[in-house]
Order: sequence, then C-alpha cells, then structure tokens
Amino acid sequence: MGRKERREREVKRENYATKHSAEKKKQTLIAIGVLSVIAVIVGYAGYMFLNMTETAPGGPENAGALGSEHSHAAILVKIFGDTFDFDGPAFQIKSSWIHFEGRDGTTIHKHATGVTLGYLFETLAIGLDDQCYVFPDGKQFCTNEDYTLKFFINREQVSDIRDYEIQEDDRVLIVFGAETPEEIEAYLLQLDNQELIK
Repeated sequence: MGRKERREREVKRENYATKHSAEKKKQTLIAIGVLSVIAVIVGYAGYMFLNMTETAPGGPENAGALGSEHSHAAILVKIFGDTFDFDGPAFQIKSSWIHFEGRDGTTIHKHATGVTLGYLFETLAIGLDDQCYVFPDGKQFCTNEDYTLKFFINREQVSDIRDYEIQEDDRVLIVFGAETPEEIEAYLLQLDNQELIK
C-alpha cells in the first residue's frame, strides 16, 4: 500500500510539474506575442512619423515631408500705421508645416518644402488676396480709391504673396493705408532691423 501511495504522489507531482510548465510556456508565448505586436506598432508609427508627406492630415497640397526644410522669415504687417503682431495664442502653431511659435509673432517658421504664405494665412483664418486683408473676426481692409494693400518681399514690391514660398532670412512687409514712399521706406527699415527668432 505504501508503494502505491508513493507512486500516486509521484504521478501527481509529475502531472503538476507538466501542467505548471505548460502554463508557464503558454504565458511566455502570449507575452512574446503581445510585445511583438507592440514593437510592430511602434516601429510602424515611427516610420510614418519620419516619412510624413503632403498626404499627412492637415498638410498643404504639394508640400514636402515635414522636416524637408527649416526656414525663417521676418514679417511686418502695418494696417493704417499700426503693427499687427501674431504673438497671441490664436496665431501660434496652427500648422506643423508653417507657423509662428514661442509667443513670437514676427518670425515665420517653415518646416517643409512647397509651403506657401497663402497656406500660412489660411491656417490663421486670415483672408488674404491681392486686394484684401481680412481678420478672423471679419474686419476687412480692401484696396479702394483712398487706401491700398501693398506687399513687399525683400524690399521689392509684389502684387500678391499667396504663392510665395519663404526662404531663409526673407523679409515680408504687408501694408494697408495711404502711406507715402518715405513711410514705406521707414517700415522696410524697421523690417530689415527685425530680429529673426530661430
């Protein structure tokens, strides 16, 4: 009888050890599977982040991948002689491709090729064409017989800036009013002396 009990105990122990070993293997395989899936997801997300292109959500049409360029340009907007600054929260980092940042409203940061000033103003909800500058609240400043909307890029007057793609150290002036050539020159000088925040 003693042998029989011993044998039963040994069989029980072997069954327990086998069962416990199988359970441990099962848990290990599940953990390896879960970690593999997580690694694949993280790897894919990292790959997508590094290779974002114009098809990424919120990106402008024809833009290159984020990080394909990093340019800075100074901007000065004068409406009837008053400076409009983009340093408020409503104008900060509205797009990853081109924006104002760091509570600075005078330096444009562009982070991809193919991104235009028109897209920047679009992201800021500012209407802009060759005749009108329209604030987000709907207030319009349009060329008429008394006042004119003018654009300057690197001191050169241009008819429209929407399709312009900034380059490093560009200077962009937008003026609305009835300024004299001397007043325009003073604005251009102010813009030339404006520090780029990089």
